[in-house]
Amino acid sequence: MDLVANMLFDRLTAEHGRTVEVQLIRPPMRRRASRLPGTRGSRAAFTVDRFTNRLWDYPREMRSLAARFDVFHIVDHSYSQLVHRLPAARTLVTCHDLDTFRSVLEPETEPRSTVFRAMTRHILDGLRKAGHIACDTAATRDALVLRAGIDSAVMTVVPNGPHPSCSPAPEPVADAEAARLLGPAGAAPELLHVGSTIARKRIDVLLAIVAVVRTVVPNVRLVRVGGPFTAEQRALARELEVDDAVTVLPFLDRSTLAAVYRRSALVLMPSEREGFGLPVIEAMACGTPVAASDIDAMREVGDRAALYCRPGDVEAWARTVVGALAERRSRPEAWQGRRDAAVERSRAFSWSRYAADVVALYRRLAPTVMEAAAG
Repeated sequence: MDLVANMLFDRLTAEHGRTVEVQLIRPPMRRRASRLPGTRGSRAAFTVDRFTNRLWDYPREMRSLAARFDVFHIVDHSYSQLVHRLPAARTLVTCHDLDTFRSVLEPETEPRSTVFRAMTRHILDGLRKAGHIACDTAATRDALVLRAGIDSAVMTVVPNGPHPSCSPAPEPVADAEAARLLGPAGAAPELLHVGSTIARKRIDVLLAIVAVVRTVVPNVRLVRVGGPFTAEQRALARELEVDDAVTVLPFLDRSTLAAVYRRSALVLMPSEREGFGLPVIEAMACGTPVAASDIDAMREVGDRAALYCRPGDVEAWARTVVGALAERRSRPEAWQGRRDAAVERSRAFSWSRYAADVVALYRRLAPTVMEAAAG
């Protein structure tokens, strides 16, 4: 979510400065529970502070801002409770996915306490009050219509873009840093996964895929960017005997991440749910083919330039990965065509286009003000 806010702010400032004066509001997090004696490092204390800030401190601060701006843009739907304290008709919310609302919209798949569900309803009610909603994909828009009962007329699809550092062209400094972290490129085929380790990312499936692929391509290596595995995931890697074939990296700076994309043979996205799947388009912009779960959002992003597998079907995933690696090794012209198709698909997405589409929504929310600024 921070990336979206940062890229939007950057493009609005650079490309729309004559019509939009933009200010990025990020209130500092006030720590209360986590400052109490004996709570250092406590997850529970941090959670208390997080929800206190979201539901008490930030809404109070929004009331003081309500008269200062013509349009408000909440770039993360999980903060939609702030709409209750802003001029709702002039507030745009970007909705990336429906995960925040699952305890209310799909209680059978995510049972939560009464208090948690009440808080979630408050957030969802804020989203419903917004003057307009920008969705990363048509899949997210359609899910909001079907599951949340929101009118499609108040929603517009505004796709994300790849970071400017994502390019198939070599970047010597970043490529050298990637080599420092991972060793020389080309020593073994590298499969890459980028993202968090939350349940919907299906790290269990990812590890199982690697285990099966290794029976055919013994030297294959999994590189994972985005922080450490959970204890359960580490245990599974040991059980599957793939822990020696996995390299885990923290979140990287954007240039180094692009270098890691470039040197990878294939990016794997076995998620069971995604709102957009940003690594899909980032990998393609770097010229790296992608194998993704066959779900609506990733079909929408990858189109015909990606390979797709049924979520959770480890054997099908393994066959797809082995086939892709064989093509890369034995049919270089076909593989280059796959890389070219990926780059071409990525050109349909950009943060400049994203910002232009968002400005059009600002005009819809405050037409008189925007016309005066343009004049």
